[in-house]
Amino acid sequence: MRDFPSAAPDLHEAEPIPEAAKAAIEALLQSGDLFRYTAPQDAPVALLEREFAEIMGTRYALAVSSCSAALFLSLKALGLPKGARVLIPAFTFAAVPSAVVHAEMQPVLVEVGTNYRLDIADLEAKIMDADAVLISHMRGHTSDMDAILALAKAHGLPLIEDAAHSLGTLWDGRKIGTLGDVGCFSFQSYKMINAGEGGILVTDDADLVARAVIMSGAYEHNWKKHVDITEAAAKWQNKLPLYNLRMQNLSACVIRPQLTELPRRIRDGLANHDFVAERLQDSGYFDVPAPLPQEVRAPDSIQFNLTGFSEAQARAFVTFAKENGVPAQIFGLSTDNARAFWNWQFIEGPPPDLPGTRAMLAVACDVRLPVRLKRDDLCFVASALISAARMVKG
Repeated sequence: MRDFPSAAPDLHEAEPIPEAAKAAIEALLQSGDLFRYTAPQDAPVALLEREFAEIMGTRYALAVSSCSAALFLSLKALGLPKGARVLIPAFTFAAVPSAVVHAEMQPVLVEVGTNYRLDIADLEAKIMDADAVLISHMRGHTSDMDAILALAKAHGLPLIEDAAHSLGTLWDGRKIGTLGDVGCFSFQSYKMINAGEGGILVTDDADLVARAVIMSGAYEHNWKKHVDITEAAAKWQNKLPLYNLRMQNLSACVIRPQLTELPRRIRDGLANHDFVAERLQDSGYFDVPAPLPQEVRAPDSIQFNLTGFSEAQARAFVTFAKENGVPAQIFGLSTDNARAFWNWQFIEGPPPDLPGTRAMLAVACDVRLPVRLKRDDLCFVASALISAARMVKG
């Protein structure tokens, strides 16, 4: 029986799309110009790229069909050889190693600790034989970027940031996604900005973005419609394959009005997370890893570790939490979970021995906390989770 009031909030319901997006979509439909390269200039996708680059403080942005597409294009645009060994965290979404495989490269998994962050010692041990580092800020948790950047620089390796979950996160005052050679973001429906699907990459490297623009599908001379890359792109004309990963104008019309909402969503998301985190931590049933000192997060979900639960008790906790109205998943105990590295059977070779990551995934819980939630909703979520733990532990 529940020992807490009110109705369960819908943790999958997104914020409504702004009215300005509806007006922009209607105007676009009237024009029929859904393809980003139809207009000679200032198509919605082109405007999105300029606005996003300005927000991030980068020279360039390229909007594409997904964050996975952005990661793939980044790997290809770096000019890495076929079979290149790319270091990635063992705790990430299956799309990340998939992008590496799709780019005809080899993912090399690095251990992740109980705080969901990259094990720097394991990274240091494996970086000697690597060709690139792709750091995934999984669920918005930032690893020690000072150490990672220093190691990548010392070994002369390019660094890609998968910032799909980290739009708005700061590291020592710098925006996550702008620390490496290229940063990739997601506009998928469960992210801070929701277009259903979509992604974008940012960089200050003119040659890198020129190559990515052409490979994204800027055939013939459509690359001339991108700002400040004409000289860099001209030399790659007809020399790179076209993967056709473009964003269409409809998606940009949905995204652009949400950019002004971003500061509020970042503020509310962090406040919501910290409100629930404090209550879960104080209950004694859970450990909510704290942010690193240099990190200011922008979360829209919460992760926490069960403390002192057997596997049977952990499974019972998930069942009771769902009965209480709060869907929770334990990454390593969910059937075919796409965040459990042993399920990435598309990677060549047997699953690596990663006992630290495996142990973490066996107790790490994940619950969505949409930024639109109000205080009563947050109280419900925290109470439902604590009640579920109490039902298991007594």
